[in-house]
Amino acid sequence: MPSKYEYPASIERDEAGRFLVRFPDLPEALTDGATVEEARAEAADCLTEAIAGRLADGDPVPVPSAIGRAHYVVAPRPEIALKAALHTALAARHATAADLARALDIDHKEARRLLDPSEASKLPRLTEALAALDFAVSISVFDRSTRRRLLTAPAARRARIRKGAAAE
Repeated sequence: MPSKYEYPASIERDEAGRFLVRFPDLPEALTDGATVEEARAEAADCLTEAIAGRLADGDPVPVPSAIGRAHYVVAPRPEIALKAALHTALAARHATAADLARALDIDHKEARRLLDPSEASKLPRLTEALAALDFAVSISVFDRSTRRRLLTAPAARRARIRKGAAAE
């Protein structure tokens, strides 16, 4: 099953009139803005820093929960998403940075830099590292200006809709 690094975020107005952004999956990630637009702009940076902090501390990065009707979709910077994926891939393979270095035929220090969220890494190099662990990378682009809404009908209603369509 593919891993997506897009997280639900809620935006609520606080007592001071600012717009507060919260991430249900990452309680430490909290930011705000004077307007909804400003809060949304800050949300991606906040999420990136929260994920980077977890990676630096050796803590797991949670799997994003479902995006609800009242949520906005927020994604971290691509480099951090790929570094998180690389950590997850290593754990899934029960591999270490030394194993990654051998798979890529690189120095152990370079493999550590690929895993370090504070080190700059190029997207092609991170993609190559994931490929060495037999993982592939795909890119998604979505319109941040709109909320992604779940428009599926409840199961009982879907069954009625299908029966009605079959009768026609």
